[in-house]
Amino acid sequence: MVERELPVVVIGAGPVGLAAAAELLARGLEPLVLEAGDSAGSSVRQWGHVRLFSPWEWVIDPAAQRLLEPTGWGAPDLGAYPTGAEWVAGYLAPLGDVLGERVRTGARVVGVARRGRDRVVDAGRGSEPLVVHIDTGAGEERLAARAVIDASGTWTSANPLGGDGLPAIGERAAGQRVRAGVPDLTDPAERSRYAGRHVAVAGSGHSALTALASFADLVRDEPGTRVSWLLRRGGFGQVFGGGDADQLPARGALGQRAEQAVAAGLVTPVFGFRTERVDSEAGGTAWTLVSDDGQRVEGVEEVVVLTGFRPELDWLSEVRLDLDPTLQAPTRLAPLIDPNVHSCGTVYPHGAAELAQPEPGVYLAGMKSYGRAPTFLARTGYEQVRSIAAELAGDHEAAARVELVLNETGVCGGAGLFDEDTSAAETEAGSGCCATPSEPATAGAPAAGA
Repeated sequence: MVERELPVVVIGAGPVGLAAAAELLARGLEPLVLEAGDSAGSSVRQWGHVRLFSPWEWVIDPAAQRLLEPTGWGAPDLGAYPTGAEWVAGYLAPLGDVLGERVRTGARVVGVARRGRDRVVDAGRGSEPLVVHIDTGAGEERLAARAVIDASGTWTSANPLGGDGLPAIGERAAGQRVRAGVPDLTDPAERSRYAGRHVAVAGSGHSALTALASFADLVRDEPGTRVSWLLRRGGFGQVFGGGDADQLPARGALGQRAEQAVAAGLVTPVFGFRTERVDSEAGGTAWTLVSDDGQRVEGVEEVVVLTGFRPELDWLSEVRLDLDPTLQAPTRLAPLIDPNVHSCGTVYPHGAAELAQPEPGVYLAGMKSYGRAPTFLARTGYEQVRSIAAELAGDHEAAARVELVLNETGVCGGAGLFDEDTSAAETEAGSGCCATPSEPATAGAPAAGA
């Protein structure tokens, strides 16, 4: 097969992966999107109860919109703030439908390689296509590709509770009592799980603030509920954000709600707590969390871990990558997204040049490209894949051109697209342009919700 006749394989049918497909089609290139889940936007569905900080205007890719409009799709209120579920229903699912057979669900990528060449072999490497290995549940397949855009995200690779980046002793043994992700306390089953119990929330980014704001209401409503907030930092610092001065009103309001919950005694902060052990107490119905300096939080019955996410790199082991040793992001991109320096609004727009890997035709895009850095915006990802599509089409001038202007988005650390917080970076600057579950807004938040 002639390489130009092969599809560009896009890994992940999330917001950036679907945008990549739309951008490729606009350039006359044939995409094939591989999605491990059962539908487009399947990862976003898992946090569907959470409302974004970004309005609709910011989370619709221009090429995707042009693809949707001839179908009769109606753009939502561009100034409103969708929940994850609304984002899927109003945009991602219709886009997946328009792409049709170009989106293949139930196809989990387990490896990417150069056909007939492991990563060590130079001879003949440039003449062979990339090969993507997938597991369909019914068996394994291999698909040839002219290029691979990895937009698989980081949602399925949550950081553990352990303060050193590895699971704490006893963390695995505690099983489902230690769980990542923001609980949906509007769901009766989820609510009953936490009501009347001692809950520990670990993390200090916007996902943690989201959970704390919801748990504060549960403490008010359900006797016996108490919340311990485990922060690795030594104090609050800028964790609550800019309040009324934040240029993302929903984010500012979220910080205010969390701060009010602490001030009212509904949430008990524990500073400098880097979890080392999870010790089972008598009867195995509660645990004692022990930090590396000997602090103890006893009688914990549920742990909500919101300490960030990391990229899955194992299935890229046979292609040649150039990743920053700290962030696990492309080396040329890493200085632009260092969470110690940048919020998402100060990250310079970037594209193919920063995202290309030593393996020709391989690009990391979307949240995956940020490695362990948290401050990611959908619009940044859309600009990335616009540039990559232009580069693959041979329009190098368009690939190098910046077509996105980002506003400075806040007073404190950043507002990424997905509900993801910082990893173990000392600054724990925060992220997630997701705010709170879909409840009525508090003062200062958009009318559509917090």
